[in-house]
Amino acid sequence: MTGGPLQGIRVIELAGLGPVPFAAMMMADLGAEVVRVDPPSADAKKVPRHHLNPINRGRRSVRLDLKSAQGKSELFRLLEQADVLMDPYRPGVLERLGIDPAELTARYSRLVLARMSGWGQDGPMSRAAGHDINFISLSGVLDSIGTNETGPIPPLMYLADFAGGGMVLGFGVLSALLERAQSGRGQIIDCSMLEGASLLTIAIRGMKARGDWNLARGTNAFDSGSHFYGVYETSDGRYMAVGAIEPQFYERFVTALGLVPGDLPQQYDRTAWPKLKRVVAEIFKSQPRSHWEGVFGGLDACVTPVRDLDEATTDPQMAARGAFIEMAGVVQPAPVPRFSRSVARVALPPPYPGEHTDEILAEGR
Repeated sequence: MTGGPLQGIRVIELAGLGPVPFAAMMMADLGAEVVRVDPPSADAKKVPRHHLNPINRGRRSVRLDLKSAQGKSELFRLLEQADVLMDPYRPGVLERLGIDPAELTARYSRLVLARMSGWGQDGPMSRAAGHDINFISLSGVLDSIGTNETGPIPPLMYLADFAGGGMVLGFGVLSALLERAQSGRGQIIDCSMLEGASLLTIAIRGMKARGDWNLARGTNAFDSGSHFYGVYETSDGRYMAVGAIEPQFYERFVTALGLVPGDLPQQYDRTAWPKLKRVVAEIFKSQPRSHWEGVFGGLDACVTPVRDLDEATTDPQMAARGAFIEMAGVVQPAPVPRFSRSVARVALPPPYPGEHTDEILAEGR
């Protein structure tokens, strides 16, 4: 049995919020040694914010004052043995601290400097504040989510912070490390949540180019416009999710509802969708979710119950896969993906800020 596939990679993570901690967590899950640099002001007593936050799992924490000469000196010493430095700050902050990216990559030729920002390192908005909802609003993502009645609906902070931010950043870091194996040189990564979120729209942009998607929200096949792709309320106030796109799944879906496929309009007849949505909604509303789980549980029709966060942890498929673990009293997703030889696991619980300061600073002296 080996360690995770990133065993031997050392990451220095400057403490931040959202995408950088998420990317660092994924790398730690897969075996990288991650050291988080917390500021002197970080309050170790705020347990819910730090020790019980699973996004901080898998690494050690050192407290450094990067505004001081000593703090910068200690950071530079840590970078001598590091492969990656993760920068969560707005453009210009690292430079104002006296930690110039160009100088870093010249001084540490194999270092990968991963810079995560909202808008990118340049451009007219590069130094402006922003959050997930702002990045998805400018990228076109937010406008496409919702219905004519609701208007745009913010999908929590999943898309820009974590999918377009943290996951894209992690992919970039691994790509730079792979390239370094050939060139022997590190480089600077400029990763923005705006552009990462925009990348997520590529399939819809392709559909629009082919004439299969229009900008009228809630009128397309996959944005609640159709009757065969959407969410329906049941009689007990719960929900079922329907994704019966392909003909064979669609036929099973409508048949299970008690409808006769041959008596219905063509599946992709858009003029019939509003009426069919009402028909399907009335049928689902006639029975509780448990009834529909029984109807569709053994039927390959792409119809599933909508689980809440607590229910998801005990879902039979999740349980069979061991998809959740418990650490520090928090039930949380297990490391992904899975490897046939390299075992990904959570090595450490989330640290208190500065919990390992003495230990880390003593190493290598």
